[in-house]
Amino acid sequence: MIGYYLDLAMRSLKRNKVLTALMVLAIAVGIGTSMTTLTVMHVLSGDPIPQKSANLFRVGLNVFPDDNFRPGEEVPDNLSRRDAEALLRDARADRQAMMSAGTMVVTPAQGDPLSLEARYTTADFFTMFAVPFRFGRAWDRGDDGSHARVAVISAALNDQLFGGRDSTGSTLQVGSQSLRIVGVLGDWSMNPRFYDLSNGRFGDGEQVFVPLATALDLHLATSGTMNCWGNNSDEHAADAPCLWLQYWAELDAPSTRAAYRQYLHNYMARQRQAGRFTHPGEVRLLDVMQWLDAKGVVPSDVRLQVWLALGFLGICLLNTVGLLLAKFLRRSGEISVRRALGASRRAIFMQCLVEAGVVGLAGGVCGLALAGLGLVLVRHQPTDYAGLVHMDPSMLLATFVLALLSSLLAGLLPAWRAMHVAPAVALKSN
Repeated sequence: MIGYYLDLAMRSLKRNKVLTALMVLAIAVGIGTSMTTLTVMHVLSGDPIPQKSANLFRVGLNVFPDDNFRPGEEVPDNLSRRDAEALLRDARADRQAMMSAGTMVVTPAQGDPLSLEARYTTADFFTMFAVPFRFGRAWDRGDDGSHARVAVISAALNDQLFGGRDSTGSTLQVGSQSLRIVGVLGDWSMNPRFYDLSNGRFGDGEQVFVPLATALDLHLATSGTMNCWGNNSDEHAADAPCLWLQYWAELDAPSTRAAYRQYLHNYMARQRQAGRFTHPGEVRLLDVMQWLDAKGVVPSDVRLQVWLALGFLGICLLNTVGLLLAKFLRRSGEISVRRALGASRRAIFMQCLVEAGVVGLAGGVCGLALAGLGLVLVRHQPTDYAGLVHMDPSMLLATFVLALLSSLLAGLLPAWRAMHVAPAVALKSN
């Protein structure tokens, strides 16, 4: 029966080509606009590490002294070196990593010095964030403890400096110091860079990874948020009153998470007893998606554009409703003949919906082309996420599903009116 309805729909659409083209165009414009903005939203709001995002937690502690404590203010994002090292030393999580962003100048064997984006972190970083390796391995906790002069480099840097060969065992010259390369990353691009949103939320990752203790020994330059209070001559010193280190904990089981939260509260109680502050001392433990939501990773203008595009799609559907209504009611005579020959109202309703669905699928094809054009324009915008925007298979499928559902929704009222055409009156008038 569906095949018969499809045949009738195709014949009907061919008889009124101009009207059909207007309906397809209305749906295509609405779908194209909506899918462009929805694809941008999909890219920006996606889970960057879906296999582990529920187990990775950003740790926040409010250790401000009483003079700097403001009740109701958010818990700071970063930890002081004193607190981060204490948590790392206790190692109560399944895995934990403290880190900071930085920059370093590397002198290659040939060519000009390179200014590179770096990350200073601890050994668990690579396992926690599922970082793949092309050659070698990450350094271990022993290397952290011994302040080993080692480094892991990105695949892009390995291609640039060593022509893509296995460079493990080679050295990286940083000023007057040499770092031994122990690993080369595979293809790894984390977007958004949830582990440190203060140094660019989207884009290419760091090119060099160095143990944090080694970076501090070598006085490598750090970058990112630095929040200090009181007098201090060295903001990176072990007891400096400065918040600048990001701290992540991997907690694989619910019981472990509850125990770790209690451990943090106990830690804050000990700090209060030690006289660092008298306020309650707040603790924040957010998983990856909660962290991204708290930091508002999706720009507000992108959310606004999505709502505007969906509103525009609604206007296009209203126009399609009017065109379908006019089209179906103009065929009152044909519908009356079918009713007189025994077709049920349900059959007329289904026939009209199938015709609306065919219009929707045609609009989806044209809308997909318009969405592709829209995404090309987005990729040429001066934003840090522009290069990441692309339509994946799920959004491709969503385009046709949205087009089909939209057209069926637009066809409900016209189909309802068409099935209630009175055969006797319509035949008499014709």
